Amino acid sequence: MKPYKIFLFIILIISALGTAAYFYPKDGLKIGKMQLNFPSLDDVMTAHSPEVVEIEEVDSVELRHLNDLKDTLEQFRKVVTEQAGHFYLPDDDVTFFDRFFAKVEQARANHEVVRILHYGDSQIEMDRISCNLRSYFQRTFGGGGPGMVPVIQSIPSFAVSQYASGALTLYSSYGDGARTNGNYGLMAKCYRLGGGATFGANASRHSSTDARVKKFSNVTLLYNDRVGNFSATLKDRKSEYRETQEPGLVGIHTCHWQMDSATTSLQISMQGSADIYGIMLDDGYGVAVDNIPLRGSSGNQFTLINDTLLRSCYKQANVGMIILQFGGNSVPVIYNDKSLNNYCTSIDRQLKRVHQACPSATIVFVGPSDMSTRRGGKLDTYPMLPRLIDSLRTIALRNHVAYWDIYEVMGGQGSMVTWARNGLAGPDYVHFTPAGANKVGKALADNFASMYAFYRTRKNIPAQQFDTLWNVSAR
Repeated sequence: MKPYKIFLFIILIISALGTAAYFYPKDGLKIGKMQLNFPSLDDVMTAHSPEVVEIEEVDSVELRHLNDLKDTLEQFRKVVTEQAGHFYLPDDDVTFFDRFFAKVEQARANHEVVRILHYGDSQIEMDRISCNLRSYFQRTFGGGGPGMVPVIQSIPSFAVSQYASGALTLYSSYGDGARTNGNYGLMAKCYRLGGGATFGANASRHSSTDARVKKFSNVTLLYNDRVGNFSATLKDRKSEYRETQEPGLVGIHTCHWQMDSATTSLQISMQGSADIYGIMLDDGYGVAVDNIPLRGSSGNQFTLINDTLLRSCYKQANVGMIILQFGGNSVPVIYNDKSLNNYCTSIDRQLKRVHQACPSATIVFVGPSDMSTRRGGKLDTYPMLPRLIDSLRTIALRNHVAYWDIYEVMGGQGSMVTWARNGLAGPDYVHFTPAGANKVGKALADNFASMYAFYRTRKNIPAQQFDTLWNVSAR
């Protein structure tokens, strides 16, 4: 058959079907018990694309997603709850740091500085360990500057160079200085101004100091005006920038200067009768980490500070976290159950006092490192040290305080000898060298980083789904 005849035949068939579809009853024809139906013209002329739900493929994608989440959470479980150096959390609550992380995430947007106060004994002097924390938190959440310092720094710091002169008298709850009736402030000491005095600060010149620390533009002086005649003037010696804080009311106040641009050098002139609790040298908004070493202290200072005063200072400073690193100075004098219980009872009181004074802060207790003494002619860990660490961890968790174990990070029993041989601890087998302190500080900062990464992962998982997967990964 010729092609044109085939074409005409096809046209004829289509026309016939179309005519039948047009005139055929929509309800069909019923012949006896048989029902005859024919597609309507709309059905014939309209292309339909039925929705196809590929159930197996959707389930496969969801299954892969769940498996990925499960694998991720299993990895986080190893890092945040199992590996050496993880935080021990009250009630194993993995959300323990959530409130703090949420606060520092919003610090820049809210134009605020959230402070982390790092208290400790001589292990943190010269800004050791604190500098690692500051570097991590400011790199992650913003902020700069060396943080809060006393008017007179008795121990040089790698973070800032400072000087002071004038009518200043030291009152301290520990070590040198006169004692007073609880009027010490949040650094456990204060300088009483009785006339005029000058404070100066210059940025650190140490090459190892983080660049974020080497400038300040956001300066705050925390003080107690005793008779209502205190005044202070800040001057940037490299520019014409000046601002004066006029005399205020009696009580705890702050002088705050927001400078036009960051500086590396400044001077504050003070006049009047006041107790100076600290000077905060910050840059921009974000996080400030304050290094507060209390040489010779075992961490018993907080109950010596007036509770109302301490509460007011913490509020004025906008404290978000408090880290307490103590225990080492008590190790040599803990030699039986009685001395162990006495010290732990005291630490229990300190934690309760800090919680009362700053209920919104997240609190972390950092326990003592390994320490060696000679027994039978050999260097070994102090006999009561492991029991002390266990007791401190129990007390911390009971007081809703996280615990971080340097002893565990070092390697436990006898590890101080190994650290000393490797140049990470001194010949006294007690104190870290700068390299050892840096190793500890980095380990602590890395664990904060792991907890923050875990926090961000959990934010993207519905709570019920997280609970289910987390429980599965625990089996």
